[in-house]
Amino acid sequence: MAKDQAIGALILVASIGLLLFYAYLYLAGGAFLGQPLWWWALVIPVTVGVVGILAILAWIGWTMATTPPPKPIEFEEPKAETSVTPEAPATAETAPGQEEKKA
Repeated sequence: MAKDQAIGALILVASIGLLLFYAYLYLAGGAFLGQPLWWWALVIPVTVGVVGILAILAWIGWTMATTPPPKPIEFEEPKAETSVTPEAPATAETAPGQEEKKA
């Protein structure tokens, strides 16, 4: 197992464990009907947020754990040029950039 896959598996297991622990504390936390309505207004969105974040972390962990590692990139050495030929200097009869006419 590659390093990325091991980290992904750890994230997956940790997020599922935290999700189960949070659900246990939430459900075993006492009598729910005795709480005022504002308490429910805070608990429900917080619960949805925590469950959503832990589900996203579980998905990231699953993706990292099941994705194979990428192949290493191989670089080619640049080839050296064999020879460099200097250009012929321009004469007074030919302007730079113009070719000389041959008869």
